[in-house]
Amino acid sequence: MRAGMRGRMWAPYLQTVHAPSTSYDAIVVGLGAVGSSTTYELAKRGLRVLGLDRYAPPHSYGSSHGGSRIIREAYFEGSEYVPLVRRAYELWAELERDSRVALLTPTGGLTIGAPDGELVSGALRSARMHGIAHELLGPKDVAQRFPEFRLDDGMAAVYEERAGVLDPEACVAASIAEAVKHGAEIRTGERVSNWSASPGGVKVETADGTVAGKTLVLATGAWLAATLRPLNLGLWVERQVMHWFGPAARQTSAERVAAPVTVWQFSPDFMIHTTPDLGGGSKVAIHHSGEPVTPETIRRDVSLQEVADIEALVARYIPGLEPRVLRSATCMYTNTPDQHFLIDRMSARNVVIASACSGHGFKFAPAVGEIVARLATDADVQTPELFKMRRA
Repeated sequence: MRAGMRGRMWAPYLQTVHAPSTSYDAIVVGLGAVGSSTTYELAKRGLRVLGLDRYAPPHSYGSSHGGSRIIREAYFEGSEYVPLVRRAYELWAELERDSRVALLTPTGGLTIGAPDGELVSGALRSARMHGIAHELLGPKDVAQRFPEFRLDDGMAAVYEERAGVLDPEACVAASIAEAVKHGAEIRTGERVSNWSASPGGVKVETADGTVAGKTLVLATGAWLAATLRPLNLGLWVERQVMHWFGPAARQTSAERVAAPVTVWQFSPDFMIHTTPDLGGGSKVAIHHSGEPVTPETIRRDVSLQEVADIEALVARYIPGLEPRVLRSATCMYTNTPDQHFLIDRMSARNVVIASACSGHGFKFAPAVGEIVARLATDADVQTPELFKMRRA
């Protein structure tokens, strides 16, 4: 049933028309993972919400595309994220039930690297602190249980059963569609040219005119770095490359689908992640190590050298795949200096920023949407310390 439900059910929200308004309880700019989730959360609360995007989401110009995103619980980036990802699991399941679209495919997951490296030691720390079911495996264990992967001697892997794959395009589309069902107005292909805020409310200017609201949420992903440059927060945007591979001839279709998601660390500065073939090939992508860019200057083409490098890596470590790239694509990470998220009110208390997820934020989108909705609607709610503009 899941395979049958899985698909690109993106059009419904575009077919829904609401009577336009000029004044809203909340205006959300940017309808990627966080923006669409925030719009849905605000609309569920019965607020008059306007969502704006310069493109027609889900689209491939930002950071919420690529056919798959990993969700995992034994979080090496910090054990403080575990309660947040657990809430995200609950909210993704709720969105699946409401939208009747399959969004999350459980696969299990491996975090692979040196036993004392950031990935393995961090995943173990989170798993032990929060009682997450896990196993610590050596190269022979992995070869026996997951023959599609080959570890070097001295590597270790943490296996967690709850890890899986989210369909990012379907997630964004479902969030927007459900927001519309709850009364949100969505305008796509509408670029914001300016905005302003005062104690009395906010105004947003687009080519189609000016709209007003009580609060404004800026969830513009890679475009937020330029907006916030005067604040000297150290945000920077990074080009990332994704590649898709077909199976090795000896692999059956059942083995391909049964493969776990993986995150590998080969050195302190070089990591990759993989997702199994749920349609269109298995994805292998570099995690960080990309060149600094802007949304206007990103190089969308993928070089022959980039292809050759990833093919060599697949040939060595992932014998379950044919080491020949089928296709490649790019996306962007928007990074903070410490790689934690940026979710906070600006000096104008009725403007909330929600972005800079540093390449690991998609899985948290509905839980982040809850946080942002609270910040946008309740003056007494405090920003989590970890995500403030000015960290303690």
